Amino acid sequence: MKKVVSLTRRAIEQYNMIEDGDKIAVGVSGGKDSLVLLNVLAELSRYYPKKFTVMGLTLDMGYDADYSKVQKMCDDLGVEYKVKKTNIKEIIFDIRKESNPCSLCAKMRRGHLYSKAKSLGCNKIALGHHFSDVVETTVMSMFYGAQLQAMPPKLHSQNFEGMELIRPMYCIHEDDILSWKRYNDLEFIQCACRFTENCA
Repeated sequence: MKKVVSLTRRAIEQYNMIEDGDKIAVGVSGGKDSLVLLNVLAELSRYYPKKFTVMGLTLDMGYDADYSKVQKMCDDLGVEYKVKKTNIKEIIFDIRKESNPCSLCAKMRRGHLYSKAKSLGCNKIALGHHFSDVVETTVMSMFYGAQLQAMPPKLHSQNFEGMELIRPMYCIHEDDILSWKRYNDLEFIQCACRFTENCA
């Protein structure tokens, strides 16, 4: 879908997300948003005026997940793919026994993602958050946090010098992502988190 690529490029240029020589790690969960982003950035890297490289990076949180489909996709795209094993599940559910683990899990995942990406020579991390996520985050913070907390299109890390987080699909609605998924017949990995599975 040309619309998804076009809107991604618009966000990249509007918010100055990519510079010459960037090595970008796409945080790949295996879901639709991150895999569409990986596909779009891999395509853009072939002809975008500013030369950059992209790779896929998955955090294995300790669940028995099979990432072979993601590996095949990366092979087809011609991009590097790495899986970093972590003990996030063990810490959250077995040691701390968190009943509401999402906030802690997000913080731990972000730290591991930055650390691994930097060790691989990346200077930026791209996440698959889209316009619908931005709106939802803002509304949720108003209702439950009594504050206006937005999701910025890019963010410099305070803990990992020289690292920056970008959200290239900042201007894309979820319906367009679903259309890309159907058009390209993409297959995704279902979330292995026992907490979200129980909620569902």
